[in-house]
Amino acid sequence: MRIDAHQHYWRYDAIEYDWIDDSMQRIRRDFLPKDLQPQIQAAGIEGVISVQARQSLTETKWLLQLADENEFIRGVVGWVPLVTPIVGETLQQLATNPKLRAVRHVVQDEPDDDFILRDDFNQGIGLLQQFDLAYDILIFERQLTQTIAFVDRHPNQVFILDHIAKPRIGANLIEPWRRNITNLAKRQNVYCKLSGMVTEGHFADWSSAQLRPYWEVVLQAFGPSRLMFGSDWPVCLVACDYVRWFETVVTFAAQLSEAEQQSLFGATAVEAYSL
Repeated sequence: MRIDAHQHYWRYDAIEYDWIDDSMQRIRRDFLPKDLQPQIQAAGIEGVISVQARQSLTETKWLLQLADENEFIRGVVGWVPLVTPIVGETLQQLATNPKLRAVRHVVQDEPDDDFILRDDFNQGIGLLQQFDLAYDILIFERQLTQTIAFVDRHPNQVFILDHIAKPRIGANLIEPWRRNITNLAKRQNVYCKLSGMVTEGHFADWSSAQLRPYWEVVLQAFGPSRLMFGSDWPVCLVACDYVRWFETVVTFAAQLSEAEQQSLFGATAVEAYSL
């Protein structure tokens, strides 16, 4: 089964989605399952993982409702208030829906780069295994050192790194990202999404040649069995359409065996999210 392991939905609101700045005007509108279906059909994708785009329980519940209404939404990565005393009760309520497969916090936007090491946050993470939930890590590359220490606190928790930790592709810088992500990948409980790369370059003139060195690093570090394709649709639209990104990854993966390609385009996501 081909899986897109990372995409979003929203009903656009300028206040709720204030991270969509003037450079991203193309995505200042609603994006719903009916808008995605033609894109995934064109790429032969059979299922998707829908990921939170704002830190709201209301949105998490809405994504689960969409998943119940659309069979091709195989799982949801929602947001829950991990740093509150009621996190256990909240998880217990939400986890009654089997399509909740992971949670995510927008760590990249926290003003304190050490947020991911806070005790209250880590206490919340410690509850996820009780509900068979993975955790999606959303960070900038500068936060990789803290993330390694964070992962080491939870050796039995499944982690999924979003957007290859957002290296500075636009500046064509590969260090210290390469060194740090290679170190992180030594933890076998960490998977990595090949997603979000086009928007870390220059929207108008990125190229597959510019992205390839970053692909080669994560391929060597994680191997196909811990890498998964993600579109980051509709965010990707500010730089390219869905099919162009999919075909770029297909070209990268041409060197892989058929079994390895099946891992990248589906089997890894099925394993990581227990689909």
